[in-house]
Amino acid sequence: MSVSRSVSADKRRRRVRPEDEKRQIVAETYERGASVSAVARRHDLNANLLFSWRRVMGRVAPVSADEPTRFVPAVIGTEVEAASTPVPPPPAGAMEIVLVDGDRVIVDRTVDGAALARVIEALSRR
Repeated sequence: MSVSRSVSADKRRRRVRPEDEKRQIVAETYERGASVSAVARRHDLNANLLFSWRRVMGRVAPVSADEPTRFVPAVIGTEVEAASTPVPPPPAGAMEIVLVDGDRVIVDRTVDGAALARVIEALSRR
């Protein structure tokens, strides 16, 4: 009885990378315009492994002394826009229909189709 080994299995050996090299590779993924998959290909890594390193290490991007810290401007006001209020989801077994002007119709599965058509038509004429 002979045992055959795949040539590709022999070529795929795990490479142990030092922690500082891993950190440097992860930092490359946070550079402006960088793609994780492109960085992974450049270092002969699987992109999933690189995503795992990112998750474990967190953001390790080097902070450039040339780039000033930027803040997002905050706007403080007392008015609350109607569009920003969260809309609760329809109950289970129901369907929500949002019309062009923002009106919402919520119906359950027992609704009469003809009656629903009349309601939607009436709302769309307003």
